[in-house]
Amino acid sequence: MLKTSISTTGKKALLLSCALVTGYLAHAQQVTAALNNVIKNTPQGHTMQVPGLLSEQIPALPYQKIVLPGPQFLISDDPEYIRVPEGVALREPVQPGSVRLYLYNVNGVQEPEKMDRKIAAVIKNTGSQPMHIRMLKYSSQKPTTNYFFAGKQGLADFFQSQPETVAREVKPGASICLDPKQDKAVVKYDELVHGFYEFVIDQPGEISIVQTDLKTPATVAAARVKNALATKQYAGAGRGTYGISNYRIIVKDTLDTKNGLTQVLVADGEKDPWVIGKEATTGELKSLDGNYGIFYNIELSWKSTDGKALALMTWNPRGDNGQWCGGMANTMVVSGGKFKEGVIQLPSNQLVTTKAPEAILIQVFTPPAGGGVQKVHFTYSPPGASCLPTPLVLVPVDLK
Repeated sequence: MLKTSISTTGKKALLLSCALVTGYLAHAQQVTAALNNVIKNTPQGHTMQVPGLLSEQIPALPYQKIVLPGPQFLISDDPEYIRVPEGVALREPVQPGSVRLYLYNVNGVQEPEKMDRKIAAVIKNTGSQPMHIRMLKYSSQKPTTNYFFAGKQGLADFFQSQPETVAREVKPGASICLDPKQDKAVVKYDELVHGFYEFVIDQPGEISIVQTDLKTPATVAAARVKNALATKQYAGAGRGTYGISNYRIIVKDTLDTKNGLTQVLVADGEKDPWVIGKEATTGELKSLDGNYGIFYNIELSWKSTDGKALALMTWNPRGDNGQWCGGMANTMVVSGGKFKEGVIQLPSNQLVTTKAPEAILIQVFTPPAGGGVQKVHFTYSPPGASCLPTPLVLVPVDLK
């Protein structure tokens, strides 16, 4: 999911920390008439060229961060590349209630040769009564080497999915595939299996992420593999169970468009530290480098004393940091403005954005009639396969 050095091999993201700027610049970036027209005329979700506008020195808005109640959160991304023909990449207990699982693993078998595999999530009922399991949110892509697409489309599918109305039953001691399609999908060498699941169970269980051959049921392989693979073998964001799954971000002060460009910066590893969890196999504490799979529910109050609208955009400030950071793609949920509220892929007109001066327009919030303060909301999650942070930049724009 991410890389910690330029020399690390693979196809995915290098995570680099970003220095935060908490005060206003002496000379803030100016929105020229030409740039104003570009922003005003860009369709929602599309890329646009905004030379001279984007910088890591844009002042960051201070905010309060509140941990919201949420599901037990598990992530399987360490080891990211499963190098053995059959092995378990994650094995974690789960308790009755809601669970979120983010599966991000790659067929990395090279010895004795590259071979087709399957990678699947298995849940075992470790309770004494039948387990009932029902999906609340669900996202699963076909195995792919297009990691950016998997990350972007995975979030889009998750946000747009609907709860299942019928629960599956698992007898005590028995196991099923969490995602039955995974038990049939062929995963070629270097292909990513990307799954995002939120579900509810009424018995304690155990989740295993298993790689095995195409003929062996994933439940059989999970039962015969006794120990999970060692962590930090070949890169990865994290593995284990984490106590935080959702944040509420409340920007402290009311933003006024007359004050110029600002940004909301989360998932940078500094002001917003990585969450800590525990990995069941070793009992060790683990950092989730990137906070992938965590949802940020962001609330912003703003006003326009100069009559301007407020454009929300994002960009890839790491585009020059080696081949692993050359692209960024995401999906967000955003409240209404010039464009209707809802789920928007970023970008929507191409696979990724590259680097400045290219940006993606997310929304344009229009000032309310008669002035006053209004609140806007957007839901953000650090995009898998992309370098972090991905700033959310707020730009005053004249729509007249």
